[in-house]
Amino acid sequence: MITPEQIKSTLEQALPGSTIEMQDLTGGGDHWQVFIVSPAFEGKGLIEQHQMVYAALKEEMGDQRIHALALKTFTPEQWAKLGS
Repeated sequence: MITPEQIKSTLEQALPGSTIEMQDLTGGGDHWQVFIVSPAFEGKGLIEQHQMVYAALKEEMGDQRIHALALKTFTPEQWAKLGS
């Protein structure tokens, strides 16, 4: 099993300056919903943004510590427009 802190740390290293919030969807520690607001996503499409996250968590997903990952990714500008 992986902790939310471990996931967050991995993502912060791969996407410096990001704001990351997580939710365990099942309580089992292997199905996560992750919200990421990152300047690294500027100029990237949604698929590219998600690929960046999957690349950062490749090891954790490969060894099944993360079985399912639902992503919500935003640039800071997109997040600001949502009023969040």
